[in-house]
Amino acid sequence: MVNFFDYFKKLFMYIHFFKRLLDFMIAMVGLIIFSPLFLILWIVLSIANKGAGVFFLQELSGKDEKIFKVIKFKTMSDLRDEKGILLPGSEWITKIGRHSHWTSYPSWLTY
Repeated sequence: MVNFFDYFKKLFMYIHFFKRLLDFMIAMVGLIIFSPLFLILWIVLSIANKGAGVFFLQELSGKDEKIFKVIKFKTMSDLRDEKGILLPGSEWITKIGRHSHWTSYPSWLTY
């Protein structure tokens, strides 16, 4: 007699494996297609940030509150005043950042 629990367990394992493989392949194709845009953004942001860096790491909470890190383009400055305190919010954003937040391209680049 067939044990249906074992059958579904194996089926789920294969479905999970192929979904992960498909996700990885789609991500690689997306990186290849958008790599010219990423290169242009890298050049423009390195000029706009005056060599202060193009990327930053952000920690986010995922499934089951597991923390993971995301690499994002840096569209805001980390300039400080004489006392070492970060400047007010309106002065953080760069010209490129103002445009990117208005068009919200960082949002669709992360998905």
